[in-house]
Amino acid sequence: MQLNDGQAAESRGEGARSDQSTPPRPARPTGTADVRSPAREPMVRERAASPPAAQGRESRLWFDGELHDATKLQATLGTHALHYGSGVFEGIRAYATRDGAAVFRLPEHLERMRKGCELLGMDFDVAEATAAVLQTLRANRLGDAYIRPLAWYGDGGFGLDVTGRSHHLMVATSATNLHLNGNRTRVSVSQWRRNPASSLPPLKLCGGYVNSILAKREVRLRGYDEAMFVDDDGYAVECTGANLFLVRDGGITAVEHRDALPGITRDTLVRITGADSRPVSMEELLDADEVFACGTAAEVAPIAEIDGRRFDANSPLTREIAAVYAATVRGESSWSGRWLTKA
Repeated sequence: MQLNDGQAAESRGEGARSDQSTPPRPARPTGTADVRSPAREPMVRERAASPPAAQGRESRLWFDGELHDATKLQATLGTHALHYGSGVFEGIRAYATRDGAAVFRLPEHLERMRKGCELLGMDFDVAEATAAVLQTLRANRLGDAYIRPLAWYGDGGFGLDVTGRSHHLMVATSATNLHLNGNRTRVSVSQWRRNPASSLPPLKLCGGYVNSILAKREVRLRGYDEAMFVDDDGYAVECTGANLFLVRDGGITAVEHRDALPGITRDTLVRITGADSRPVSMEELLDADEVFACGTAAEVAPIAEIDGRRFDANSPLTREIAAVYAATVRGESSWSGRWLTKA
């Protein structure tokens, strides 16, 4: 795979076919990244396990400045966020590297969380949250881990006015060897529309995820793995918790939409591959050679089909991208240094 030079990319910021008929192929857009691939790296890499001492230990959780036994803490029934979804969260990953555990793009995750907290009127100290994440990771002696910071409004009675209410911050971690790259996902378009950004900003606000729950439940009942949102004009938005990319004729395009979460994994892949970022119609998406989803939990996940439209079973370019991403998060690429925070 031909990768961007790190400095040049940094300045930018952000096929087997099924027998069923597909719409005529639109002209290939100009500016779509053309990635030439030399030797192919294996997509599924051997994963370093978390230290043995982490197994069987009591899980530790950071709450309002201190570490606690995770089993001893409970939210009360009057918690405002429990009733109204008044919270902000992030999903972050740590990886076992040759130099120990490291957190991938921690500053970017916490800055996004700060924006959500500011919107809800909660104080959020990025430096404190950074220390809390690293402290919790070390306390649980984890290498590969999923990290969940959560800020929320606590007790104070019912009602929608959050002025003067208490708010809290916690950080939880769990050991994970969850690597979805390699698992081909069956996707269906949901009848539900994504929350419009004009009504609910695309941040990780707890209450907003009911939208994703409804869509996911709908398509799971129909036998699919994941739901995709499409807008009223027929443009692809995103999946319930992952952004979308397409591959066609060797070019990579990142699906862009005003209502989609500006994903950190998405940004990573745009920088690494030089992918074009623009709106994509469902007609164009269904005419792609490969389609994949990406996110902190999903990493890079090839999509097998969308409502019966099957894509290249080998997903060759998607698998190469997944291998490069895996190397990056584990400290094995030239991009790793700028994005990993040692625990």
